[in-house]
Amino acid sequence: MNKVRLGLIGVGTVGRGVFDVLNRNREEICRRTGYEIVVSAATARDLKKARGFLGPTIKLHEDPLDVVRDENVDIVIELVGGVTTARSVIEASIALAKPVVTANKALIAEHGNELFALAKISGSIVAFEAAVAGGIPIIKSLREGLTANRIQSVAGILNGTTNFILSEMRARGLSFQDALSDAQRLGYAESDPTFDIEGIDAGQKLAIIAALSFGIPIQAERVYCEGITQLTEGDIRAAEDFGYRVKLLAITKRRANGFEMRVHPTLVPHDCVIASVDGAMNAVLVRGDAVGETLYYGAGAGAEPTASAVIADLVDVIRLQGVAACAQVPYFAFQTDRLSDVPILDMGEVECSCYLRVRVRDESGVLANIAGILAEQGVSIEVMRQRESNGSHAGVDIVIFTHKTNERSINHALKKIDALDSVVEKPVRLRIETF
Repeated sequence: MNKVRLGLIGVGTVGRGVFDVLNRNREEICRRTGYEIVVSAATARDLKKARGFLGPTIKLHEDPLDVVRDENVDIVIELVGGVTTARSVIEASIALAKPVVTANKALIAEHGNELFALAKISGSIVAFEAAVAGGIPIIKSLREGLTANRIQSVAGILNGTTNFILSEMRARGLSFQDALSDAQRLGYAESDPTFDIEGIDAGQKLAIIAALSFGIPIQAERVYCEGITQLTEGDIRAAEDFGYRVKLLAITKRRANGFEMRVHPTLVPHDCVIASVDGAMNAVLVRGDAVGETLYYGAGAGAEPTASAVIADLVDVIRLQGVAACAQVPYFAFQTDRLSDVPILDMGEVECSCYLRVRVRDESGVLANIAGILAEQGVSIEVMRQRESNGSHAGVDIVIFTHKTNERSINHALKKIDALDSVVEKPVRLRIETF
């Protein structure tokens, strides 16, 4: 039986998962591909540790580029993370016309456009299913399964760390900081969690999803990102009281004049299917004009879920051997010369309903002043209620739910409300999506 020889660059959590799953499911994978798949060369930060895990037969290189150049490597698996080394590895693989499989969402979000163009010229392949949502096959679904559809919108929980934190805040009444500490203790969050909690990780994944959904270049720099660091347990409880749950959602929508790309904490109705996704799980809700809504749910990270996506790409690459480039699925799901130049909308052009919380002194006329400012900006109030704040804080909370309104209008209103003498803290605004 013919062999396919792999160069494994990175033997960390995901690299070990790939090696384990390949070995455990060797016969099943062989039945699917018709090839025996073996790891023939590898590199890692700690070569001694890698040797103990991989065994004595696999050749280890100190330099990742030597793995790419190894004549006994047919396909490269890039799992080192970051951008600099990973980009060098993928560019070197492309130059040698060796297919490469990557789980690197940061690299694809920042440099995917250039890398795909290079791969097309060289006849190489860059496969990236594992870059978004771990084991959930959302890339394949958008590129292939939903190809008959004009995609209307995609909304997803794309970061398990933040979903775990928000789930803990809701279920246990924890503060953001306490829930974050729990996430770090359990290994869901890094010691520096900025990338996750500020929405950057989800934003990079969203840029890739939007490109595949709408046939546009990847534009990670145009994604609006807002994290969860300012959320309080009080906001989580207030949302619950009104029938909502708070999720950090990555949302992209087709509009008449452009596309939205935004990541922010979002109130969703508690009976919406995405509201019930708890813990470190991911979920992606796609709306197409023909199929309607489809939901993709599963583990968005971890050794074996991510390995599942990496190996799925590997199998696809093997099956594509000898297939002409014109017969392969385009990187962006659309033909390269047919990519759209429809613009990404500025966040100020987005329209949604909002939850507002304004902490004020308990004195007469405050409600009227706030309502007057909102009316001036054309913001229509659906519900306005006064809630007693925690006894350790001065003042009372005014909670307002608005009808759908322009983002720019609500920003102007909040600036004026914040300037009122009766307002004792910066107002909180959360957006609402009902799907």
